Amino acid sequence: MQNKQVTDFTEGSVLRHLLTFSIPMLLGNLLQALYNTVDSIWVGRFLGANALAAVSVGFPVIFALIALVNGITMATTILVSQYYGAGEEKRLAKTVTNSLILLTLMGVVVSIIGVVFRYPLLGLVNTPPEIIDMAAEYLAIFMSGLIGMFLYNAASSVLRGLGDSRTPLKFLAYATVLNIILDPVFIFGLGPIPRMGVAGAALATILAQGISAVISLRYLYLESGLLHYRPGILRLDWELTALTFKIGLPAGIQQVLVSLSGVVVNSVINQFGATVIAGFGAASRLDQFAFMPSMSIGMAVSALVGQNLGANKPERVAETVRWSTLLASGITAVVSVVAILRPDILMVLFTQDVGVLTQGSIYLRYVSISYIPMALMFTFGGVIRGAGDTVATMLLTLLSLWLIRVPLATYLSSMPSLGVTGVWIAIASGSFMGLVFNYAYYKTGRWQTRVVARRSAESTE
Repeated sequence: MQNKQVTDFTEGSVLRHLLTFSIPMLLGNLLQALYNTVDSIWVGRFLGANALAAVSVGFPVIFALIALVNGITMATTILVSQYYGAGEEKRLAKTVTNSLILLTLMGVVVSIIGVVFRYPLLGLVNTPPEIIDMAAEYLAIFMSGLIGMFLYNAASSVLRGLGDSRTPLKFLAYATVLNIILDPVFIFGLGPIPRMGVAGAALATILAQGISAVISLRYLYLESGLLHYRPGILRLDWELTALTFKIGLPAGIQQVLVSLSGVVVNSVINQFGATVIAGFGAASRLDQFAFMPSMSIGMAVSALVGQNLGANKPERVAETVRWSTLLASGITAVVSVVAILRPDILMVLFTQDVGVLTQGSIYLRYVSISYIPMALMFTFGGVIRGAGDTVATMLLTLLSLWLIRVPLATYLSSMPSLGVTGVWIAIASGSFMGLVFNYAYYKTGRWQTRVVARRSAESTE
C-alpha cells in the first residue's frame, strides 16, 4: 500500500491511535460544520432573519434525502477497515472501486429527486409561506451539487478505514477556505457576478464541494495504490454491492430515521414562526460543534474496532471502549458548561435580532444537558458499527427517536404551559434514552458475531 498515512490499529498504543486518528477527524468535522455555519453567519447577519430561516428550514430535508447514501459510505469504512485488518487486499481494492461507482449513481438519483420535488418536500415540514421561495431556491442549487459531496465522502471513508484521517482533513480544509472566500462573492455580488442572496450561499458550497471531490479522487488514484484502470472497471460487482447494501442499508435507514425525526420535529417547531425557526437553526449549528469531539471519537472507535475485530483481537476493542468513554465525556463536559451558562455569547455570532437570540439561548440551555449522554452514545454506537452490526444501531435509533423524541415533542409542544420549550425537552430526553439503549445492547456482546472479515487465529499468531 503506497499511502504512508495508512495506520495499522492492531498494534501499538490504543490511546495514541485514538488521539492521532480522532484529532484530524475532529478538525475535519469542525471544518465541515464551519462549511455550513459560514453560510448561516453571512445570511443571518446581512440578509436578515427570514433569509436565515430559509437556509435553516431546508437542512432537515437535505439530510433526509442524503441519509441513505451516508449509510453506503459508512459501509465502505466498515468493509475497508475489516478487509485491511484481515489482510484481504484484493477484496479491499475491489471495495474501493465499487463504492465510488455506486455512490456516483446514487448521487445522480438523489439530486434529481431533490431538485424536482423541492416544493412538496418543503411543504411537508410546514415551511412558512413567506420564506418558501427562498428555501426552494437554496435547496435546488444545493441538491444539484450532491455528486461532489458524495464522491468526497466516499474517498474519505476509504482513507479512514485504512487509518488515514489526515489526508481527508487536508482536502476539506481547501474546500472550506474556498467556501469562505466564495460566500460573500456570490451572496453580495462582485464585478460581473450578480448579487444572488441565499442562492449564492448554496452555489459557493457546491463549487467548493466539487473541487474537494476532484482533489480527493486524484489522490486516491495516485497515492493509495487501490485504484487501477482495467477493462470493466466501471461495472458494478453485484456480490460486493449486495454486501455493501447489507451493511449500509440499515445504517442508511438509521440515518433516514434520524433525518425524518428531524423533519417531524422541525415541522412542529415551524408552527411557532420564523423567529423560532431562525433561533433553532442557529443554535442547532452550535450543537454540531458541541458534538464534534464525541462524534470524531465515535468514528475513530469504528475504525479501530473494525481493524481489531478483523485481526481477531477483541481485547484491544475493550481497551478502545475504556479510553474513548473517558475522552468523549471529559471533553464534552467543558462544552456543556459554556452552552448552559452563556449561550448568548455563542448565539450573537449569527444574529443581533433580540427574538432570535432569546429563542436560540433557551434551546441551548435545555438541550446542552444531554451533550454528555449523547457523547457516550456515539462511543458505544461506534463499537457496534465497527463490528458491522448496523441492524442493531438502526433499531436502537428507532427506539430513541421514534418512541421517545418525536412523540414527546408532539405532545409537550401542545401543552400551553410549555409550547416550543416542550420540543427542547423532548430532544434532550431522546438523547438520554439513546445512551441507555446503546449501552444495554453493547453489554450483550451480540455485535461481535457480525464481523464480515476476520483473520484466522493461526494467521494472527
